[in-house]
Amino acid sequence: MKEKILKLINEQKLNDLKKYLETINSADFPSLFEELEEDKSLIVYRILPKEKAAEVFAELDSYMQERLINYLTDTELKSVVDELFFDDEVDLIEEMPSNVVKRILKTVKPEDRKVINELLAYPNDTAGTIMTTEFIDLKENMTVEDSFAKIREIGLDKETIYTCYVLTVDRKLIGVLNVKDLLIAEPSNLIKDIMNPNVITVSTLDDQEEVAKMFDKYNFMALPVVDKEQRLVGIVTIDDAIDVLQEEVQEDFEKMAAVIPNDESYFKTSVFKHARNRIVWLILLMLTSIITGGILDNYENAFVSLPILVSFVPLLMDTGGNCGSQTSTLVIRGFSQDEIKLKDFFRVWWKEIRVAVLVGIILAIVNTFRIFIQYGFDQSKLAIVVGLTLILVVILAKSLGCILPMLAKKLKLDPAIMASPLITTIVDSCSVYVYFQLAVLIFGL
Repeated sequence: MKEKILKLINEQKLNDLKKYLETINSADFPSLFEELEEDKSLIVYRILPKEKAAEVFAELDSYMQERLINYLTDTELKSVVDELFFDDEVDLIEEMPSNVVKRILKTVKPEDRKVINELLAYPNDTAGTIMTTEFIDLKENMTVEDSFAKIREIGLDKETIYTCYVLTVDRKLIGVLNVKDLLIAEPSNLIKDIMNPNVITVSTLDDQEEVAKMFDKYNFMALPVVDKEQRLVGIVTIDDAIDVLQEEVQEDFEKMAAVIPNDESYFKTSVFKHARNRIVWLILLMLTSIITGGILDNYENAFVSLPILVSFVPLLMDTGGNCGSQTSTLVIRGFSQDEIKLKDFFRVWWKEIRVAVLVGIILAIVNTFRIFIQYGFDQSKLAIVVGLTLILVVILAKSLGCILPMLAKKLKLDPAIMASPLITTIVDSCSVYVYFQLAVLIFGL
């Protein structure tokens, strides 16, 4: 793709280039622009037809959008903004620096600016911030023929025409139907006779992640958003729901890795910001490791008398951390998919206890054979100490991996913060304490 475009540009075959660009899917342009030099990207973008250019612009990340805006004239920028849907315009304004926002707002029509300001007024991460106000609305006393006439008249400027909404005179939502319903109905049928009056809606202030999950549950293409009076104010479409889920997954991964969430991509984030996002948790986890060091100091006589004990400390700490991470990951995933609820606490904990006992016994048996092979059969006491410690540590780690995310959920925090690094740090200290306590008792140190 890149080679063919460059060849057409160098040969000045701009008409052929325009025809070729029209065959490329809009979603493929971001990766293409990353490969092209800035001047070539600008040539490609300026050759695109107006509607295609707006589609491509909406697909670009904020960095590439800003770069393009800086090259576009005010007239070119206006033609792009005019073709964007309201939700894309809002996203653009929220992500651009103030000097770029001023240029964008100059190109927006006064009536459109009012709608944009209303969308910007909704709290972050709510349905209101991801909805668009461009949808097809019908009246219950319209015929199917009248409905198709209206769709043909205004459908081109709407985000989706597949799902239509039936409103009263005061814009209260009373029904929903899709184009399939219209196509198979008689032209003279009234909308009220074929619409579905049982409409599933969300509020403007509902959490955007919960809204996005409803698309998976109900297999919607679009979801109506209503205000307190049940008036339809906008819709959330499937593409915006997917974007939300991707953002939430990325945020959870960052929190689980003890990194402060960041909206920017990896390469667009500066070294300083990367360090700042990571250092807080790293300092906290480093300081908590002092507890483990203090426990080791208390049992200095034990591992001086029996140095072989020290060689099993990494094994126990790593095993405990891994077990806790496994459980916390599964519990956090269960929360994200609405499979696990807070009321399931004892049910989940009891399951993890049984898993921990089974896993701990298997690990203890395997490690016993390893000790006998490596150190001889006269090390039965060592095998007992390590085996018992493994069982207890696995039970403890899996309990913490279950309890801590649920505790976070109860406190209305993101369960992802109670993931691998934090659990590993806590389990490390507990593992060392249990191990040396058992060693002192069994060996009589």
